[in-house]
Amino acid sequence: MTGGAGYIGSHASKALHLAGYRVVVFDNLVAGHRDAVQFGEFVLGDITDLAAVRRALRDHDIRAVMHFAAYLDVGESVREPAKYYRNNVTGALTVLEAMALEGVRHFVFSSTCATYGEPIETPITETHPQQPINSYGESKLAVERALPHFERAHGICSAALRYFNASGADPDGQLGEDHSPEIHLIPRAIEAATGGRGLLVFGDDYPTPDGTCLRDYIHVSDLADAHVRALEAIVETGTSRIYNLGTGHPHSVREVIDTVARVTGRPVPWTLAPRRDGDPAVLYAAAHKAQSELRWSPRFADLEIIVRTAWNWHQRRPHGYKTEPS
Repeated sequence: MTGGAGYIGSHASKALHLAGYRVVVFDNLVAGHRDAVQFGEFVLGDITDLAAVRRALRDHDIRAVMHFAAYLDVGESVREPAKYYRNNVTGALTVLEAMALEGVRHFVFSSTCATYGEPIETPITETHPQQPINSYGESKLAVERALPHFERAHGICSAALRYFNASGADPDGQLGEDHSPEIHLIPRAIEAATGGRGLLVFGDDYPTPDGTCLRDYIHVSDLADAHVRALEAIVETGTSRIYNLGTGHPHSVREVIDTVARVTGRPVPWTLAPRRDGDPAVLYAAAHKAQSELRWSPRFADLEIIVRTAWNWHQRRPHGYKTEPS
């Protein structure tokens, strides 16, 4: 598993381990955390190093790869597109090349709803046109477009999983979200509620019930479960697949703020800021395909449960992995 020391990758490692799989995490720790690797062997390495990836595949007799090792800050991707193409595209292609050379034939790809760009209609289905508006989305789409070519040339069967807003933390409190800087709404709202940086709300004049953007928040453990099911599906059937992963029920920025305040018992200071370019008013998934074909459905779909798991993680490790759990 590439990027298994990161947020979603570490939760997927736990899900695989609990399902009885042997997990090997390959990560350069630029954005990940060594302490997040709790459910498998760790190999330090970079996905752009073909020899290192091949060696890891060979030495550990790897039979399938889950690929999480991508940069994900949309704003940064606009400022530094070369960084995103180098890591997210070149890195993924290097992993696929190594797989082809070492005879590994199953690949689960961490993609994103950012490949859709501005939605034409909601909820968004897998057949919605893909027109990314930033280099983060473009970098993920470039890999998606490469996958059929690797299948034709090398027999690599794949599942591309397009996430909506990954959120929450391991319900057992072992794993959680720890980005530097933190960019996601729920942990930012918790930070504001506990005396940290104030929260910015980007626009309150959208055509939504309360004027703020509507988004689909999907619990990270549900994402992890979908990865295990997608891997088993492509191994069993030998057919490549594409799925949206979301709850199908959007929540507004104000709803999230109110829920964080209710769960923490503390006010969430926030300041109104201008809209950001490219922020759609409404963005949420039609996830019927994953529910039907993978027999997958979110177990933690309720927003309050999602926030409560994030809050429990924050209370246990208020400064992330660099602090001992309380």
